[in-house]
Amino acid sequence: MAKVLDAVRKKQDTVLDGWLQGIKGGIRRRDLIDERELKSQAAEVLSTLCAAPPDASLDDPNITAWQPLRDLLATLSASRAVQGFTPSETALFVLSLKAPLFDIAREQKGESADQLYAEITAIGDFIDKLALHTTDSFIHGRDQVITRQQEEMLELSTPVVTLWDGIVALPLIGTLDSARTQVVMESLLQAIVQTNSRFAIIDITGVPTVDTLVAQHLLKTITAARLMGAECILSGIRPQIAQTIVHLGINLEDVITKAKLSDAFKLALNRSGRAVTRVAKVNVSPQSGAREL
Repeated sequence: MAKVLDAVRKKQDTVLDGWLQGIKGGIRRRDLIDERELKSQAAEVLSTLCAAPPDASLDDPNITAWQPLRDLLATLSASRAVQGFTPSETALFVLSLKAPLFDIAREQKGESADQLYAEITAIGDFIDKLALHTTDSFIHGRDQVITRQQEEMLELSTPVVTLWDGIVALPLIGTLDSARTQVVMESLLQAIVQTNSRFAIIDITGVPTVDTLVAQHLLKTITAARLMGAECILSGIRPQIAQTIVHLGINLEDVITKAKLSDAFKLALNRSGRAVTRVAKVNVSPQSGAREL
């Protein structure tokens, strides 16, 4: 094994050229990576492979000697997950290294079939394990991207709107779960503090169903807002939701509820000592520009 690694170190440029030819002959995403970047990545991986200690064994890529190579492949896989590569394309990038390494092994062992078979088998197993490590790292990196996107979507799906001075509204759309409820609660409490609001309207017109779990989440949010000194009004109670709440025996006696957001807003205005009044309509003549009442 050590002789093969020594030969790879001496013929690093030849191995790199053979590796790149294998990549180009297989799956190659020209829309995601150009020639220069591909060569740079391959050269860095090959250089890290050659930088391993002389006594590094190919039997187990999980030993300490191969840690820098594993770390590099993990970083490369995570970046490719963000770029839009598939796990297969990322794994084939590593698997394409087999052919030039087999050529090196054949040059070293000559006509000794048994030794050549053992050498090629060891190299193949080593590269296969690296490819599996690359795939695992790719999936982990993609999962992190998906998790971050879900968190961002949660933040975007819970906007707190200032309706009036001291009155904020939180329109909810979609299903409420524990994770989203936490985001909803944090967003509402932050808005109450920032705007110094005394009234908070939680509108559930866009919530498809209200079960016991959703009701508990809403009650927790309302309780937290009350602790911050804001009075909560729950709006968007449709007939179907009202029937469901009664059927489930959910206690909302201490919660102010309204059928529509406009009704909740009107109530909040009244309780804050404000009122909306209708004014006389003003018409503007298009010819003279004079106003007519």
